[in-house]
Amino acid sequence: MERDELERLVGGRLRLSFEEILNHPRLPDARRAYLGSFVHLYEGDPFLVRLLLEAGRFLVFHSVAVLEAAEDLSRRETWFTVAALKRQLAMFGYASDRQVDHLVSRLREVGFLELRRAPGDGRVRLLASTNKLRTHHTEWLATHYIPLAMLFPDHDYSPVLSRNRAFHVLHCRTCFPFGPVSAQLMMTLPDTMLFFMHAAGPLIQNAVLMAAMDAADPNAAIPYIEAADRFGVSRTHVRNLMTDAESAGLVKITGRGGHSIMILPRFWASYDRGLAVGMYLHDAAHLVAMRQWAEAGAEGGTAASLDRTMTADHSS
Repeated sequence: MERDELERLVGGRLRLSFEEILNHPRLPDARRAYLGSFVHLYEGDPFLVRLLLEAGRFLVFHSVAVLEAAEDLSRRETWFTVAALKRQLAMFGYASDRQVDHLVSRLREVGFLELRRAPGDGRVRLLASTNKLRTHHTEWLATHYIPLAMLFPDHDYSPVLSRNRAFHVLHCRTCFPFGPVSAQLMMTLPDTMLFFMHAAGPLIQNAVLMAAMDAADPNAAIPYIEAADRFGVSRTHVRNLMTDAESAGLVKITGRGGHSIMILPRFWASYDRGLAVGMYLHDAAHLVAMRQWAEAGAEGGTAASLDRTMTADHSS
């Protein structure tokens, strides 16, 4: 699980092993907590749901936050440009320049991204997030720490769970060097990527799994067609996604007209593995971010002064 590379990035031993997370007896409880918080994050915002329907926008949101936080205007190689975003996304399998251009254009249209002139070089345009995008990503990141906090309550995840904006920027900056190893680990999760590469895939995946957990019956037939209306995609699209999932051994399509599914053991196992990979990476990055957070306070800075500095650096 790329432990050596993660320990190099952390600068020491990891706090958690992948196996410790995956085999934790309360992992199903953490899964339920994560699914509930994830669905809640998008359920009340139909505009955001529509915006994220196109495959890849989940990754774009995260990449924008990381690249912008790592930007140093005095170092040209760190500038947050469209080309830099394309390189970042290519690590995760998004190699189409046209697709990235379309995603950036759409996010600019709806007020999530802006273009600015680079200092000292008016020919170069830098991307910049808006407060709308940063607010969403702060909530998104907190959602991904909820299962960690449930499994390991002795670890202090309070800065990210409290949506501290300065810590959010620091955490995103910390994540930048973790990009390559994160991409490598994601490529070991073909079932996760099956949903991730489809429009509204993660939303549909989490919704049907949450419904299955609520049913409390491993053999329950879960209606999935309603996800089309819920997330604004065609029923044909959802049906095709479930057909692909059935071919992968994740579900069995059942019911009259094939409008329901049974969640098969492989689906639970692969989902839990993907969830554990995410927690494994987040905890490693969190170790670095918390160390830098503590050092900033020890060096005459305070959380408040750090907050003012970072907020000023990343304001719209």
